[in-house]
Amino acid sequence: MSWQDYVDNQLMASRCVSKAAIAGHDGGVWAKSDAFEVTKEELSKLVRGFENQDLLTSGGVTLAGQRYIYLSGTDRVIRAKLGKVGVHCMKTQQAVIVSIYEDPVQPQQAASIVEKLGDYLITCGY
Repeated sequence: MSWQDYVDNQLMASRCVSKAAIAGHDGGVWAKSDAFEVTKEELSKLVRGFENQDLLTSGGVTLAGQRYIYLSGTDRVIRAKLGKVGVHCMKTQQAVIVSIYEDPVQPQQAASIVEKLGDYLITCGY
């Protein structure tokens, strides 16, 4: 399965995610959904935020030019929100999965889809 297949057939096909991307820890985009113009700089900052969440509490999470309010996170998961739009990201050994979800999707629905794929990628060494 290609990286684009994971975005299209796992994340987007769930209908719990409206935009998604998979990137390396360097911020390089491996695959993304249509019209999700997330930049390498935005992704690099996000990846650094897993290790130093102070970066996100002060500056928020910016994806495709939109700034979201950082809610919470761990060394594996980051959550952010702006109005009725939420962000759920998961870091694996080599990648970061970024997802945007919109009302009426609940945060735990998006989290389940993203983290299931993330756990699978970890078992595959990614």
